[in-house]
Amino acid sequence: MTSAWTADHVGRIEPGQGGVIPPVVAPDHSGLDAARLYWDMWPVQDAHGARALIAGRELWMALTAPDRGDPALRHFEAKIHWIERRGGAWHDRGPVLPDLAIPYEREWAGSALLDQGVVTLFFTAAGTAARAGGYQQELWSASAPLGADGWPGEWSFPTPLVTGYGPHYMPADAHEGEAGKIKAFRDPAYFRDPADGGEYLAFTASLAGSGSAFNGAFGLALKGANGWILMPPCLHAEGVNNELERAHLVYHAKHYYAFWSTQTATFAPDLRHAPGGLYGMVADSMADPWRPLNGTGLVLANPVDRPLQTYSWFVDASLTVCSFVDVLPDGSFGGVPAPLLRLALDGDRASVHAAEQVA
Repeated sequence: MTSAWTADHVGRIEPGQGGVIPPVVAPDHSGLDAARLYWDMWPVQDAHGARALIAGRELWMALTAPDRGDPALRHFEAKIHWIERRGGAWHDRGPVLPDLAIPYEREWAGSALLDQGVVTLFFTAAGTAARAGGYQQELWSASAPLGADGWPGEWSFPTPLVTGYGPHYMPADAHEGEAGKIKAFRDPAYFRDPADGGEYLAFTASLAGSGSAFNGAFGLALKGANGWILMPPCLHAEGVNNELERAHLVYHAKHYYAFWSTQTATFAPDLRHAPGGLYGMVADSMADPWRPLNGTGLVLANPVDRPLQTYSWFVDASLTVCSFVDVLPDGSFGGVPAPLLRLALDGDRASVHAAEQVA
């Protein structure tokens, strides 16, 4: 069932409402490459959404690009790297996929599944190799079996997950665009329904047939016998917000949670009192209506005096929340993983539990 995140929900948000993310004092590059920027990250997960170990390591993935002095340029050189969490620090372990002759230009965010000895990367194929700098987006994947050393072996050649955009979603095929205003078909996030084993991809989308420029949607695809099938969106924000980024699903305590990230600038003009943050809705099953968490949808927000401090939140089954350090109060770009947080979920209520330090 498709539900709506409405202007009435967002209109109830008050300053300082929701879980406030602790201030980031200084970006920590740890074992990362100081000449690179890192953002949009996610853990390797098992079919239940829990963080998985590969060869005894806790491995994550993140978008990364050379630091060219202008953070906006990173989106046009983005490549997915392995990053390992060890001893409280992050370490860059190099590109996930090899360099191949592929039709897209760069890799944007997605998710990673370890299941039955095979790692599958779901990701956004952005731009086209034929013409640099475009905003075209498609959902793609590649997979690799674990070898005798416990490490992923040879990757399959990346392939698209779906054909076209279906009747429910606007095409995200424009070459020209502007950050925050482009249409979306990206960020595939794997989810397996514990009720029936159904396999889903949540993704960031734009609602077809909308008369509003603010038509963000939380897309869904369901795995069938012959591949992935585009389904109606889980929820939409027509007239409310243009981008429900990093859309993903989490099952916890017999409830289904749909989470996404968004920024103040992508709300409709009369709703820009709402902070950039992690938002979400809850349902009792994949077929039931979705209700905004905390009555408004707001789950986590940056401090009022640091509204752009962190971004791109992703929640795993342990309710650990990752993000990256974005723009600090002095205007500098962080470009590194932010401290991990832990959510507390109780039915329709969500709050920050505590900061988590992963060993």
